[in-house]
Amino acid sequence: MSRSWFETRERSSDFWLKTICWIALHLGRSVARFLLWPITLYFFLFSRGAVTHSRSYLERVLDRKPSVSDVFRHLHSFASTILDRVFLLSGRDNELDIQIHAPEVLLDRVDAGEGCILLGSHLGSFEVLRALGVHRTHLPLRVLMYADHNQMITRLLHALSPEVADTVIPLGRTDTLLRVKEALDEGEMVGMLGDRVAESDKQVDCQFLGEATQFPAGAMIMALALKVPVVLFYGLYLGGNRYEIHFELLTEAPEVSRAERQAFVHEMTCRYASRLEYYARKAPFNWFNFYDYWHKS
Repeated sequence: MSRSWFETRERSSDFWLKTICWIALHLGRSVARFLLWPITLYFFLFSRGAVTHSRSYLERVLDRKPSVSDVFRHLHSFASTILDRVFLLSGRDNELDIQIHAPEVLLDRVDAGEGCILLGSHLGSFEVLRALGVHRTHLPLRVLMYADHNQMITRLLHALSPEVADTVIPLGRTDTLLRVKEALDEGEMVGMLGDRVAESDKQVDCQFLGEATQFPAGAMIMALALKVPVVLFYGLYLGGNRYEIHFELLTEAPEVSRAERQAFVHEMTCRYASRLEYYARKAPFNWFNFYDYWHKS
């Protein structure tokens, strides 16, 4: 897996992000969604890298050569989830139809006061859970993220919901692991994304969509070190205003001998990759890693 995502600069301007947010909140979702068509067309015509990587991914997940409309639909789905962050983070999720599958996988742990790692991906929308957890169900949720990456859109969207911004634990800081341990000890869930490799990450080779690539092993190493369960999360966008949230248990709190740790990390990371592939095939236009994922360049 390439690390090139971390060097990818934001293409949006502060002015246009604020404009689309103002339109969404003051003129409504229908007007804002209409504007997604010319916005998507702009990126389709002028973001050649994103189009190239979209084609590469779609050929793998669809098992055929993608059409022009496939690529356009892929980019439009991404734009749609970005727009819906405005409604999710501003507490207007009632405009969205969100179906939740197997919520007991998570809620039983919340009721028991048991902390866990909630492991997601850039497949679909993580904000659909983050916003619901804060605004609707008051889940004890913290989120690990690189706060310095994509600062413009992060600043703007967090301005819509200071409560959500307060749930962030920045990655890459000297006190990150300590803050994670404190949250887990207090029975909170710690959400993180497990499908992109950063510069310092330990990696595991796993099969994904027909070819081996590297996945970060950090979530499994953290689960081992802190002895907490790992629950998988997928927030799939189904078109229109429809979303599905899926929860799955990846592993209970691991009790693994020192000699078995490396094998455990490899097995659990590749099981994560396998389930990610399953949901990518289930909702193929939800994949929002628009860079050289298999490092073919």
